Formats: sequence, structure tokens, C-alpha cells
Amino acid sequence: MKRFYLASIFFSLTVLASAQHPFLEDVFDEVSVTPNQIYGVNATILALQQAGEAIPQPLIMDVYEPVGDTAELRPLVLFWHTGNFLPYPQNMSIGGTLRDSCVVEMCRRLARAGYVAAAADYRLGWNPIAPTQDERVFGIINAAYRGVQDANTCVRYWKKTVAEFGNPFRIDTNRIVHMGEGTGGYVGMNTAALDDYIKIPTASNGKFLVSDGMGGFIPMIIEQVNGNVEGTTVGISPGLPLPYPAGDTLCYPNHVGYTSTFAASVNLGGAIADTAWVDPGQPPIISVQCPYDPFAPYVEGIVLVPGVGLEVVEVQGSYLVQKLANDYGNNAVINPKNVTTFQEDVTASVNARNDGFEGLFPIYGTGGAFDSAPWQYWDTLTNANSATGFLTNPDMTTEKAHRYIDSIFAYVLPRLYSALDLADLTSTKDLIEIEQIDMVMYPNPATSEVFIGVRDDYPIRNISVYDLKGALIEVHSGIDFNYYNLNVSHFPSGQYILRFEFDEGIAARQIVVR
Repeated sequence: MKRFYLASIFFSLTVLASAQHPFLEDVFDEVSVTPNQIYGVNATILALQQAGEAIPQPLIMDVYEPVGDTAELRPLVLFWHTGNFLPYPQNMSIGGTLRDSCVVEMCRRLARAGYVAAAADYRLGWNPIAPTQDERVFGIINAAYRGVQDANTCVRYWKKTVAEFGNPFRIDTNRIVHMGEGTGGYVGMNTAALDDYIKIPTASNGKFLVSDGMGGFIPMIIEQVNGNVEGTTVGISPGLPLPYPAGDTLCYPNHVGYTSTFAASVNLGGAIADTAWVDPGQPPIISVQCPYDPFAPYVEGIVLVPGVGLEVVEVQGSYLVQKLANDYGNNAVINPKNVTTFQEDVTASVNARNDGFEGLFPIYGTGGAFDSAPWQYWDTLTNANSATGFLTNPDMTTEKAHRYIDSIFAYVLPRLYSALDLADLTSTKDLIEIEQIDMVMYPNPATSEVFIGVRDDYPIRNISVYDLKGALIEVHSGIDFNYYNLNVSHFPSGQYILRFEFDEGIAARQIVVR
């Protein structure tokens, strides 16, 4: 009777929640937020006029986690906010910070589904009303390049925390996703595609080249000046003709020695600087976009400066990106047919209007021809740009935004589940009877240390310690031996469940600490 009771305790911790659908819907009721985590430091030009040079800026993020999650490793979504690469409220947008209403809502939903979500800041700054188009193009490509560097830096930060700081957020670094909306969609999509500096000077129509005044051309981005695309090399300004003084540092390396690779990208209302950057073998992309979005063309078009209509540069939108991602086989890992879910009606509706491009969700607002981001919402009493927001979201309400977010997540989450192979994280291993492995464990109750031993042919791979609420307390991994001395002297008095992982399955025992 006691053996069945102990096994059933652990079974309830691991299987009861799986009656719901982890990573596909809300499973956890509560979310914890760890604010203002610094993931890097790099040079910002925002204070150039006041400081006379680029100055170091801490790059911060808020980290959202599910409360009560017992998973040893969790997938991570890096969420990039919108804002025209300009600070709020000067950007004349209702958003532009990592705490925008829709950013917070989406990160909380991701956490409730079992993800860790990090709403991350990135460097801003360019002159959208520069007198010439070349100057405006120079400004926007430099801003976007800094955004890509910061996104790559953030990925490396998380890998460093796993390797050097004990993985405090329990991140599976093989399952990292970039997700962004608006300008953040630009950041995420271009991070997926801009994997080689040479793509900038060779972009279509020479759009990122500028005359050198002597009949030749120079790139608007130069690695020695801007740092490499990873953000792992120093960039130094040569002075004129750049607006930065000679010797000014424009890029500080962060987390050198770690890779910036990630598993997938999710774009809400962004675009890509050049579809020539999309290559076979790149991460899968999922895109949600209004076909009449005035700020990011659905197919292809000229980006205009919001509010003033000045032309900037031609870019390509979600339709063309998703076509290429499918043509090249990059989206082959997105196969929601392998995920039996309750969201299949959303997929059927989307597939009726996306021309067969897997991962493309053409989304239509209800507020007329300019309702380009119907998932956005804001506090009309406190938002400085509320009136401007109603121009492109005229029937905005919190309820409306949440309905659209419902649809977005119903489409995106099954595709991430497939692309990240999340079934591997939710599968339940066979339970092993204690007698089968001849487990001994003493003393119990214990005050300082517990000896655990099993048969020689059942080496213990990992031990996880849970409290009776199902919260993971600590993990001891890579044991690979048939006995282990578990230190419990730092545990508060109480009852705990030990989960033992073997090649053949799992076992569970209860201990009491006094």
C-alpha cells in the first residue's frame, strides 16, 4: 500500500497536468515575473546630441515563468516589442516598451502554457525625418542592425546562464524562439535571415549602399565600424562622414564564445529588409500580418515614416517570406497535423486564405481599412499617443485585443509545438517499481544527508527534488552511478518527493526532513 501511495504522488505531479495540453493552452494559473534582468550592454546613439558620442546602455528584460511548473527544462521565447526603433512617446505610437499591454499579455499567456518568456528591450535610435532618403535608409538599416545584434546577444546570454550560472530559469537552449510584434517582428525575422554580413552590401538593388562621392559605393554597415552581426566584435567609428566622433565605440562584445543559434521565429506585423537574405536551412518562421498593414507591406513595398509619409526603403513582407520558407523546406518541421488539438478550426480558417503557405496567418481587423494590429490595446487615459492609436485601430478595446490574441495563439502554439518537438518534453516515462531496482534510502527522516543506492545495472541519471505542491526545488544531473549522497541540510523541515530518472524510466520516493 505504501509503495502505491508514493508512486501515485509523483504520478499525480507529472500526469495530472498533462490531462490539459502543456505548450498548447493555459495550464498554469499563476505567473511570476523577474523584472529588469540585464542581458548585455551595448552602445546607444539615443543621447548622441547631448553626450556627443554613443554611450553604453544596459539591455534589460522581464522574465515570465509559470508558477508550480515542475519541468526540468522549459522552452524560451524572447519577445521583442514594437515602436518604430524610436523611444515612446516620441515615436508617436501607443507602444514602444517591453511593458506594452499586448507584450505583457502575450508573455503571460506563454508562461501559463509552460514557456519561459522574456520581454526584452533593444537599442533604439535613428532620424526618420532626415532630409534625404539615403540618410533615412542609413538610419533605419543601422537601427535594424543594432536590433539584430541585441537579439543575438540575448540568445548568447541565456546559453551563458546555463553553462556558467547553473541554469536558474531551467531553460532548454535547444528550444529558443524569437517572437516580436511590429518593429519587434522586423527584429525577429531579420535575425533569422541576416546570418552573414555580406548580405548587406549585396542586398537587392544596392539598397544599402551609398555613394562615396568618387564614382563608387560604400556599404551603410561596415563590420569594423558597427561590429559583426553577432555583436561579438568591437565596432569603432572612423569619424566623418559618420555623425559619430572618430574613435567612438559603436559595438561592445557580449558573451563571446557562445552561439546565437535558435530554433524558430514568430513575426507579428514585421517585414524583412531583403528576401534575398532568406536561405535554405534557416530556422522556421511563423508570420501573422494584416494584408493592408501600412507600416509593413504584406507582400512588398516602400516603408513610410508614420505620420509624415516620407519614403524610407523597399522591404518584403510576410507573404513572400513565408513562400520562401516553404519553398526552401525551412518550414517542413511545422506540421500541425502531428498535433491533435482543439485549435484545428483556426488552422482550417487560416488555410482558406493563405495560398497554402504553411505558417502564414493573414489576419483582418474589424475596424476598417487601417486596422493593422488588432491585437494591440492600451490605456486610453494614460497613453500619450492614444489618439494616434485610434487612427489604425479605431474600435480598440481590451476585449477585442484578447479575442485576436486567442486566435493568434491558437494558430502559433501548435506550430511551435511541432517545430520545437515539444512532445519530447511532455511525454511521461514508465514508472519503475522500487523493488525492481533494489532501492535503499536512509536515514528517513533525515536532517543532513540521505544515502540512496540502487542495483548496479540501474545507474541513476538524474534526481529531482519537489515539494508536496509540485514545485521543483533542485536538480542533481549527470550522476550516472548506482549510489548518491543527497545533501538535505539546507531544506526547510517538511516532506519532499524525490524523482529518480533511469534509462528505463522513473521512480519516486518520499522523504521527510527534520
